[in-house]
This record gives sequence, C-alpha cells and structure tokens, in this order.
Amino acid sequence: MKFKDNVILITGACGLIASKVIDALDENEATLFLVDSNEFYLKQISANLTSKKSSHFVTDLKEVKNHLKILDIIEKKYGKLDCVIHLAYPRSAGWGTPFGKLSHKYLLEDLNNQLALPILLSQNILNYFEKQGYGNLIHVSSIQGISAPKFEHYEGTSMVSPIEYSAVKTALIGVTKYLAKFYKDKNIRVNCISPGGVHGGQSKEFLEKYRASCCAKGMLDPEDLVGAFLFLISDHSKFINGQNIVVDDGWSL
Repeated sequence: MKFKDNVILITGACGLIASKVIDALDENEATLFLVDSNEFYLKQISANLTSKKSSHFVTDLKEVKNHLKILDIIEKKYGKLDCVIHLAYPRSAGWGTPFGKLSHKYLLEDLNNQLALPILLSQNILNYFEKQGYGNLIHVSSIQGISAPKFEHYEGTSMVSPIEYSAVKTALIGVTKYLAKFYKDKNIRVNCISPGGVHGGQSKEFLEKYRASCCAKGMLDPEDLVGAFLFLISDHSKFINGQNIVVDDGWSL
C-alpha cells in the first residue's frame, strides 16, 4: 500500500498514536506535513522522515488563525492536500479531575479545545477540500464515545475516566456523520476511528481488569491502530464515509 502522491497533514504529531502512523505513512512514501506545538520533539520526528518532501510546522492549534496559516503553507509548498488526520488533543491543567470536583473554568477550556476547535479546524479544512474538489478528513474518537466507561476497572486505582472525555468523544462521532452528509456530492470523505485503551503507564490492576473485558489482547499498542488509518487513507475505503471504525479488541461488546 503506497501513498507516494499523497500529501497528508497530521496534527498532534508528537503524540503516542501519531508516532506509529507517521512511521507507517513514511514507509509507504507519503509526503507528510506534521504539526505540533512541541518544537523539540517535532524537529526530531521530522528529521527521521525519509521523504525529502515531508516537512513540519510548529504551531498552537488553539489559535484558530493558525489553521488557515497551516493550509496556506501547504498550498504554497505542495499545491494540494489529500488527507488530514486530526490527532491533536490539548488538555487543561484540570484534566482528569473527578466528576464531583469539576472546575467550571477547566471544563469549559477542555470542551473548547477538544470539541469546538476540531469543529473549526474541520470547517477550514473542508472549505479547502471543497475548493480543491476532493479530500479526506479523519477524526479520532474513542470507545468512550460509543459506550459508558467500565467504572469497575478504575476501582482501587488513582485513575479517572473524565466525563468531559466521554462528552467530547461522543460528540466527535456525531460531528463526523454531520460533516460527511453536509458535504454530500463534493467528493469529500469524513470518517472517524475509535480506539480502545492504549498502553501508557496504567497500573497492573487496571490492565488486568481491562483485559478481562476484551477478546484477545486487552490494552492496545499504538501500532495496533495503524491499519485502520492506512485503510481510511487508501482507495480501498473510497466509498466509506461518515463512519466510525472501532478498534478495541472487543471491549465494547
């Protein structure tokens, strides 16, 4: 599966999932435009890319004006944009606060950064795609977007499943469906991937409980999600639109 002629924008390029998606796309000869606010790590990631056409841009997506700046750079540099994978996920200082102690300030900040901003980013990207005559946008939701948390998994741990996470991830699935239908007959696709939990320092107790709800592996590794992204970018999925692909080892069954 080669993407030699594809220009692909990836936001949140320094994230856990992004690292493996970037490796796979680079291996398959895609031209990547990587965006993140972490200058140090973004430069490292970009330096390891094999394609001489690939590049990066350090910016903060929380500033809406930067969305248009990114698209302007891509247009001038490449003259087109085939696909966007939105993986950026900024969190407030109050992220992970238990429901009973939620702060109005931080709740609004997270809902704005994790839902309002992706909608506005989508607006700018899809306006670009409409003028271009085609395009492919991939959002990332979660199993928490299709199911309530299994609260028993968190008992006896210091971990919390934030209500704002469930709210945002559920909403992103709805946004995906809305946008796919809104741009009917425009040669534009908008889809979503909902991963199960991904390894990231969770306690042994949590991992064991989580595994008991799954079918084969339990908590996923980032590379377990790569196939879904490659599929949605490829022509093999050209008639898949407005869908939410769940990759969770049966957690949601």
